[in-house]
Amino acid sequence: MSFEGKRVIVTGAGKGIGRVTAEMLIKRGAHVVALTRSAVDVASLRDELGCEAIQVDLADANGTRQAAIAALPADYLVNCAGTTELQSFLETTVEAFDHLHAVNTRAPMIVAQEFARSLIGRGLPGAIVNVSSIAAFIGIPDHASYCASKGGLDGLTRVMARELAPKGIRVNGVHPTVTLTPMAVKAWSDPAKAAPMRYRIPAGRFVEPAEVAEVILFLLSDAAAMVNGISMPIDGGYLIA
Repeated sequence: MSFEGKRVIVTGAGKGIGRVTAEMLIKRGAHVVALTRSAVDVASLRDELGCEAIQVDLADANGTRQAAIAALPADYLVNCAGTTELQSFLETTVEAFDHLHAVNTRAPMIVAQEFARSLIGRGLPGAIVNVSSIAAFIGIPDHASYCASKGGLDGLTRVMARELAPKGIRVNGVHPTVTLTPMAVKAWSDPAKAAPMRYRIPAGRFVEPAEVAEVILFLLSDAAAMVNGISMPIDGGYLIA
């Protein structure tokens, strides 16, 4: 799949799935505009990948909207930024719940609004991929806020797909199982916790970031021209086990 001449916004491009997606897009000809929270990651993205990079805290709604506008115009959008905090349901704090929803659910909405408005105003088609999680489908202990935020993102994806497809903008979601990113290593570092999760995956292992990125690129591309509104598991068969 070639993305020659295409401009792609990737949120959460500093690390993990977002970083690998940005790298893959650039190798296939795209100009990537990366949104990331860390100044260190901004410098790395500019110096190592040669892409545009905008520093923004996606928990800040106004800052997120301004960063999204600054990243335009673009042909495609990958909402990849995400965060987590490990708390049991009974110990889940309002602060953690609100923060995860701000980053994982509200920020994708804001960025997608500005992206879609720009495309519609220019009379152009496009595509959006929202990076969700199998946590949207199942209850994972100590992930109450995360599961709820990703479930909310899925609801947004479906509404966006329904409303934006008539305007030429496809919207899909991808749902990885545990993917070997820095965030996942933090969340799944306990072997006693990781082993049962891995055992339930028929493929017998966790997911590599590049395996998620390849699916993201497919859903952005014209090869997926009639794919709209799906929730694509990338889980080695976890959900059928």
